[in-house]
Amino acid sequence: MIRTLALAAMASLSLIARADAVDKLTVILDWFVNPDHGPLIVAKEGGYFDRAGLDVELIAPADPSAPPKLVAAGQADVAITYQPDMMLHLKEGLPLLRFGTLVETPLNSLVVLKDGPVKTLADLRGKKIGYSISGFEDVYVGVLLDSVGLKASDVTLINVNFNLTSSLLAGQVDAVIGAFRNFELTQLALEGKEGYAFFPEENGVPPYDELIYVTRTELADDPRLARFVDAIEDATIFLTNHPDAAFDMFINGHPDLDDELNRRAWFDTLPRFAKRPGAIDRRRYDRFGAFMKEEGLIDEVPPFDSYNVMLK
Repeated sequence: MIRTLALAAMASLSLIARADAVDKLTVILDWFVNPDHGPLIVAKEGGYFDRAGLDVELIAPADPSAPPKLVAAGQADVAITYQPDMMLHLKEGLPLLRFGTLVETPLNSLVVLKDGPVKTLADLRGKKIGYSISGFEDVYVGVLLDSVGLKASDVTLINVNFNLTSSLLAGQVDAVIGAFRNFELTQLALEGKEGYAFFPEENGVPPYDELIYVTRTELADDPRLARFVDAIEDATIFLTNHPDAAFDMFINGHPDLDDELNRRAWFDTLPRFAKRPGAIDRRRYDRFGAFMKEEGLIDEVPPFDSYNVMLK
């Protein structure tokens, strides 16, 4: 009896110790929860964060432009953002560090209706192109046009806010830039229209990481970050090996997303997740930084080590 009580007491102490060892980590997403966040959701639902001793809170932002600013201000630990956007935040002086990659290929694309008038990029002459956010999308359009000898003045840009699919279906525009190839193309198909995508990285824009993990500079040596990335890597390998089971975890955590659009987007996104989220290609980042400077988006390319941290 005494031995049983002692073992029970030891077990209780062990549970308390494990509970005390759990570290809180707040992560602000780039947008509302969607299949792009698959590894994060699987890491949470599958217990990968728990096993890493982390209590991770995933927060969808009210303003998608706010996450990096909130992290820089100390109101969260990690933000999901875009590699190109981070370069602009650095230009603004935000104290940010990239420490991991979520989606390692571009998702942005220029989309047209397959049965519409645009069959090649050269067919964009005289056409209307819808966009959501000025800046990068203007540059992408300019580079795509330049690849076939056209100029920005050869097209009309129309701000359609975030109504990319509906404006294309309604005939308000002939093409849209900023459409995600793993989402808007499926939206069009579900509406009974097939779309066709032109990919920026195949037409003059250097490849880049679509979604990355950033933190503020003062957390560069925070041991939680390495455990976070390790949990994400384990979850990514699981969803790569077991995509259907991983999708069930995704839906278990967010049953409101159980529809055909998110199911198709899930499987379209799988090959784009970074299998080594903690790895980084210095030349790729320097190359894209040089592209941004050439296009006038930034004044100088920041030194690689000034905004990247390699976790230990």
